[in-house]
Amino acid sequence: MPTRLTHLFVRTLREDPVDAEVASHRLLVRAGYIRRQAPGIFAWLPLGLRVRRRIEAIIREEMAAAGAQEVHFPALLPREPYETTGRWEEYGDGIFRLKDRKEADYLLAPTHEEVFTLLVKDLYSSYKDLPLTIYQIQDKYRDEARPRAGLLRGREFSMKDAYSFDYTDAGLDVSYMSQRDAYERIFRRLGLDYAIVKADAGAMGGSRSEEFLHPTAVGEDTFVRSAGGYAANVEAFTTLAPEPLPVDGLAPATVHDTPDTPTIASLVQVANDAHPRPDARPWVAGDTLKNIVLALTHLDGRRELVIVGIPGDRGVDMKRAEVAFAPASVEAATEADFARHPGLVKGYIGPWSAAGAVLGESSSTGIRYVVDPRIGSGTEWITGANEEGRHVFGLVAGRDFVADGTVEVAEVLEGDPAPDGSGPVELARGMEIGHVFQLGRKYAEALGLKVLDENGKLVTVTMGSYGIGVTRIMAVIAESNNDERGLIWPRNVSPFDVHVVAAGRDDSVYAIAEDVVAQLEAAGNDVLFDDRPKVSPGVKFGDAELLGVPLVVVVGRDAAEGRVELWDRRSGEKTAVAIQELPARLAAL
Repeated sequence: MPTRLTHLFVRTLREDPVDAEVASHRLLVRAGYIRRQAPGIFAWLPLGLRVRRRIEAIIREEMAAAGAQEVHFPALLPREPYETTGRWEEYGDGIFRLKDRKEADYLLAPTHEEVFTLLVKDLYSSYKDLPLTIYQIQDKYRDEARPRAGLLRGREFSMKDAYSFDYTDAGLDVSYMSQRDAYERIFRRLGLDYAIVKADAGAMGGSRSEEFLHPTAVGEDTFVRSAGGYAANVEAFTTLAPEPLPVDGLAPATVHDTPDTPTIASLVQVANDAHPRPDARPWVAGDTLKNIVLALTHLDGRRELVIVGIPGDRGVDMKRAEVAFAPASVEAATEADFARHPGLVKGYIGPWSAAGAVLGESSSTGIRYVVDPRIGSGTEWITGANEEGRHVFGLVAGRDFVADGTVEVAEVLEGDPAPDGSGPVELARGMEIGHVFQLGRKYAEALGLKVLDENGKLVTVTMGSYGIGVTRIMAVIAESNNDERGLIWPRNVSPFDVHVVAAGRDDSVYAIAEDVVAQLEAAGNDVLFDDRPKVSPGVKFGDAELLGVPLVVVVGRDAAEGRVELWDRRSGEKTAVAIQELPARLAAL
């Protein structure tokens, strides 16, 4: 039976929702696929569920082909497993916590590693039971501080998460590649471009982590790639540190007056005007050492200041900083922080002073001082002298100061060398659509998942974790498949195969349209039929374009002569087609 618009639970909107920032959000709401319930939380309507289920069907087919079996866990889970692994605290404010009537703690699961591990521990005890890969498609919950862009970043979302269990590292490698290969097949079937990039494991842990990113201008991730094949999320990019340089024979550091130079640009100008280089090369921002004060809030609530030294031609990338200092949260130091540390002279902070105070754990300030890997031994810098209006020139790392460590927080710039030597990198924006991890034994050790090996010895199981954002993928597909009139779904995820529009007021048009629908259904098509009798053709055409079924058949004034109009929304072509030839034409398309 066709789905008739006279009965379908849908209302299209002519105006964009006021909170919509991106095309997918605007169109999915306007076309009646989803409806907002609260920030980052949406109800799913019949059209939205149809697309979602088609995406899920492709995922299930490829999971089965990869040997994975489906299970299903509750979203509401007890505190204890997450406390055992330390993630109850690590997640901080990022998860939804609640208590039952007996004051027992629960959470709405952001991810399910712990309970998958405990399930296998409960049922399996021998290496003969392994390898095993099980998965679910289930809703997850994260208390996003700024939910935005509709389904692209919500507080409730659907994810496919799979977990592999092996008792050897070699077995984990095989399971990992099996899932990785399945992801490539899934994204190709969905028609999505993707880049596989090295990624940070974050709170998940593990030894290997790769993201599947869909290149898009609205992506929240920045990634880098080189012509030689290197690709990484900026959070996982590693800087090539320079070789140590000799310090013998270098001129001693000198302090100069540099009034009114609280910024790198003003410092460079004064340096060139008043203190030119002996070799006549102009000073540039990359010759300066910028020192930025960050505030870390640790899981126990302790607030710590840390000073980060980076080349002056770069800024701090806060996403990289969050990874570098995890699990502590990171923000720029506040005025109150500076007030508590009067030794910090804003705009003139440096790792050295004429009085001999060197920043670091042993300094009078007690503030930890870490540097970018480029601040290698023997490199020379202009930096703050910890006095108002003064900078030190010719400060040599390793001779005049020693940092408390190195940290990767500086922004990555176009043209930076790839760490594998494959050439300079370019920057691109992308949206994460999948993530694969080699978790190793982190969760199995914490939760006691062991099996007997071939020699009867207990060994700890090694695990992999593999996630795909189902609802995010729907938004990504919508984001890249639309025009100024509406959605244009790829055929394999479209809610229907064909949208038939009866465009006329004569009963004969509707009678012919009924015959056309029956013909198309007999040929195996899933048909949406616009049979609304008192709606103008213009409104029907507008709805057909907005809803996004890729093939539209208009039964109008030429129907009595045996012709209909076929619209291909993907190419924009509109063609007159004889009714008897229509099923074959649709099959060809």
